[in-house]
Amino acid sequence: MKLNVELTPRSNIPTWMAYGTPVFTILAALIVSGFALFSLGVNPLAAYNIMFVQTLTTSFGITNTLVKAVPLIFAGLAVYLPLKARLWNIGAEGQLIIGAIVGTAVGLSVSLPIYALLPLMFITGGIAGAMWIAVPAWLRARYGINEIITTLLFVFIAQSLLNYVVRGPLQAAESNFPQSASLPTAATLPSIPIIGFPSGVLLAIVLVAVTYAIINYTRLGYEITFMGANDNAAEHAGMSKLKIYLIALMAGGAMAGFAGISEISGVEGRLRASFDPGYGFTAVPIALLGRNGAFRVLLAALFFAVLFIGGSSIETSLGVPSAITNVMEALIILFLITAEFFKNYSVGLSLDQTPTPSAPGDPEGDV
Repeated sequence: MKLNVELTPRSNIPTWMAYGTPVFTILAALIVSGFALFSLGVNPLAAYNIMFVQTLTTSFGITNTLVKAVPLIFAGLAVYLPLKARLWNIGAEGQLIIGAIVGTAVGLSVSLPIYALLPLMFITGGIAGAMWIAVPAWLRARYGINEIITTLLFVFIAQSLLNYVVRGPLQAAESNFPQSASLPTAATLPSIPIIGFPSGVLLAIVLVAVTYAIINYTRLGYEITFMGANDNAAEHAGMSKLKIYLIALMAGGAMAGFAGISEISGVEGRLRASFDPGYGFTAVPIALLGRNGAFRVLLAALFFAVLFIGGSSIETSLGVPSAITNVMEALIILFLITAEFFKNYSVGLSLDQTPTPSAPGDPEGDV
């Protein structure tokens, strides 16, 4: 008796699987993480109560979640937009750093009122992020060079450039530390009056809405989606792969640049050599969770923000190692990859009960 495993490519993905994958992925990651918490002597239910319930039911937790969510939303869009064209912007962290550098330089060197300076910082930071990914985008569109490798390599260049500028052109006068001067008040993102939420949330929501409208209701969005579904058919239909790839990747770079300057202007207050938030890498699972729509990217970014803020809470209250949050993030990625496999293939199991023929001369085969 032999167990046969048959893999059959799916022609159509069931609706429940397409929309339920993010939920199943998160639940599976939390269940497995629960065993890790239990092995540390922590009640998983108590830990999840602190991470999610208390974080989302206190004004302190909600405010900090929104602060953390702003750059995560931008970074998620930075990966989501190219992903619609079946491109992988793995180097969003590098574009984020470049956006932070250029935006900080503008904030420190330009004297304008807040209503003019902040938009200028975001615009220049976004342009810097777009230009940083322009070379990998061109190499992918023109010569087919893998954008995963090139965008990732550009992260290390961006980190080296950051180390240079905070020890050179942007280093604060008479400072012994590798950091810039503090941003002036006019270059700092204010809070929304009365409710006290970070104003960056409004910009993030607007860009999510704009991204949704472009992808779903414009010719450009149709071309990006068509190119991602079948690039050969799209080219035969008269679409330019060079144009679509450049636009998709550079738009993603601009979003990553927004993430960088929003973190500096809204949280850090200055540029430091240690500036390495990692949001560009977290953006990958965010984009995969929200790949069915821009507003799902928003929800995925909010979930990860809750995960990070709640993770910090259980570190202090329950003595849980900080690595537990990284474990949860890694499990989400692992289960996402597994889910993508089952979305593309149906698995069939069968038992082969055909008896094995006896060898000639085998006494057991004689009657």
